[in-house]
Amino acid sequence: MNEFRNELRRVIPRSLDLSNVVFVCIGTDRSTGDSLGPYVGTLLTRLGYMNVIGTLDFTCNAENLEDEIRNIPSEKKIIAIDACLGRHTSIGITKARRGPIKPGAGVNKDLPLVGDYHIEGIVNVGGFMEFMVLQNTRLSLVVNMAEQIVDAITHVFPPVVSSYAAAGRESG
Repeated sequence: MNEFRNELRRVIPRSLDLSNVVFVCIGTDRSTGDSLGPYVGTLLTRLGYMNVIGTLDFTCNAENLEDEIRNIPSEKKIIAIDACLGRHTSIGITKARRGPIKPGAGVNKDLPLVGDYHIEGIVNVGGFMEFMVLQNTRLSLVVNMAEQIVDAITHVFPPVVSSYAAAGRESG
């Protein structure tokens, strides 16, 4: 887990903080393999992150992706999070990179590039019947990868604890 934290720290400039970042968590809750992004978004919002687009309840997917990214203020930096397909030996690997991600590439969808930075999680094997492969991805893999991604994000972008919540913890 610390390895991915360190990779994310190397990719994300120290000048970025929660005030100038938006997490765009791409995918759908209708496919186990493609739910990685929305599950990350759900976990982040549960931790109090307000700058998240795409959760299990309100997905950011092929149908609304263009509208969602069009509505992000131009001064914000986007960190896109999405599942992808790869080689059998790469399943379970999470990568952080500078530059945009091409969502839908693994299933031959023509969607816009998204992000100034991106996180991709290789959830299954690509190359044949990709829709079926995504549908048959193990949920435990997606959950574990999402938790790893959220752990790294919380170390690079610590959640802001309100003074009210902090005061309640100290007195209780």
